[in-house]
Amino acid sequence: MPHNTDLINIVAVGLGLAFVLGAIANRLRLSPLVGYLVAGICVGPFTPGFVADQELANQLAEIGVMLLMFGVGLHFSLKDLMSVKTIAIPGAIAQISAATVLGWGVSQLMGWSHLNGLIFGFSLATASTVVLLRAMEERRLLETTRGKIAVGWLIVEDLACVLALVMMPVIAEVFGPDAAGQNHSIGSVLTSIGITFLKLGAFVALMLIVGRRVIPWILERIAGTGSRELFTLSVLAIALGVAFGAAALFGVSFALGAFFAGMMLNESELSHKAANDSLPLRDAFAVLFFVSVGMLFNPAILVEHPWQVLATAAIIMFGKSAAAFFIVRAFGHSKATALTISASLAQIGEFAFIIAGLGVALKILSAEGQALVLAGALISILLNPFVFGLLDRWQARHPESNPLKQPLDTPAGPSRELENHAIVIGYGRVGSELAQVLRDRGVPVLVIDDNEHHVARAHANDIPAIRGSAAADAVLAEARPEKAAIAILAIPQPLEAGESIAKLRAMNSNLTLLARAHSDAEVKHLLAHGADGAIMAERELAWSLAEMVMASPALRPARPLPPANPLPEINNSAA
Repeated sequence: MPHNTDLINIVAVGLGLAFVLGAIANRLRLSPLVGYLVAGICVGPFTPGFVADQELANQLAEIGVMLLMFGVGLHFSLKDLMSVKTIAIPGAIAQISAATVLGWGVSQLMGWSHLNGLIFGFSLATASTVVLLRAMEERRLLETTRGKIAVGWLIVEDLACVLALVMMPVIAEVFGPDAAGQNHSIGSVLTSIGITFLKLGAFVALMLIVGRRVIPWILERIAGTGSRELFTLSVLAIALGVAFGAAALFGVSFALGAFFAGMMLNESELSHKAANDSLPLRDAFAVLFFVSVGMLFNPAILVEHPWQVLATAAIIMFGKSAAAFFIVRAFGHSKATALTISASLAQIGEFAFIIAGLGVALKILSAEGQALVLAGALISILLNPFVFGLLDRWQARHPESNPLKQPLDTPAGPSRELENHAIVIGYGRVGSELAQVLRDRGVPVLVIDDNEHHVARAHANDIPAIRGSAAADAVLAEARPEKAAIAILAIPQPLEAGESIAKLRAMNSNLTLLARAHSDAEVKHLLAHGADGAIMAERELAWSLAEMVMASPALRPARPLPPANPLPEINNSAA
């Protein structure tokens, strides 16, 4: 019986190769995006060997775009934007305009049409959120003034891209090559724009009036069933269902529909659970999206059009960064802040691919332009760590510019100047309860969590908290483990916990280290990395329930439980 395995081929080979090359890129301290894009180049039609089905890749990429935009909407923070609106909004608009004009200028030298040039320039104007957040987290800048400005700046860029997704079909209809034989007056153009915005307005109104109430209501009811599978399925069904409905009923793009679905989920108290449960599938399809983008790249363009590639990279890394630098300085911010924003924007990523791909589909951007965008993205993402390295060296020569030492850049929250304190890693359901119990007993507590909402909740409870991964050296150093008495890893990720334990043990050999686990294998892993004790939650729950059962009136006369032996996972505990 013959089998058509094209879909299996692209998923298996694409994800497998992306994993290998992404891991290599991460090892080289580059963004994994580089590995994903190179994986796409390897399985594309322009390189020898296995060639994936481009049509299937494009469909998988469309799902990836929807889930990427769903994630953007899910994490969209109007509060973050409003806190830096005076610089982020005008600054981002001015920088986008400057980059678009520069791209248009280069396109004119290549003999392109004005419309192609504007789409090309706009594709180069926005930075990758993934790359920026990684660089900011590594340098502990997210909670500083300059970090908030950079994030707010990117939020404005994201909104500009969302608006572009609405306007590009209208622009293509009026000014694209398929409209060459049609007569368009100012009135007809305004009518087309008006109809588009009426459809968009109807969709937004429906989402605000119905979606804001219905979507959280559905999530709460599904969460009440206690089924993780149903909850995860409901999140994905809402994301893809709203995207499909938006396209089918209102003519809105899939990506924009998914963005609004994420925004509506953001209104729910269960939004963080929704984000976490949908993250694996979002990540998998996002990887396939980047692989599919890489498949479109013809490496020959580096040889056939070298100056165009260099010009594109120069616009991304120098043109728009220089514009951002002068804009930030014009608003009265320090040179250090201006340089940080410039370094953050010296790259492009996911939105550039979405805009360029839509431009090619609508015939308002050439395939050559898309290839130049991809080449510029690869070069800028590869070189961005070196740009930040130059910034680090500059700050080392100018210590007064260190954001962690400036009063305006001091992270929010209670003082972290503690001694003999407990470091609680993870402030979710377990960590927050643990931290409160310790505080009630007079133990000073400091929290580490990579979720900004968890950190904000800890601060609201007057608990000092550090945002970041506990596996990062800089994050652990800020927690002052050399002066701590104990560290408790309340996170459910055993690999990250094991790495953190090993680093904490190296920083303070006398520190008592405890962790949570969910299996015997996790217990062994944590103990092998230096934990003094590991508690398996399910076993503790079973013993507590058994004690309650044996204490019930019906079974109280029965034979009592034998004395509880020390649990296997803490036999060697020093706690």
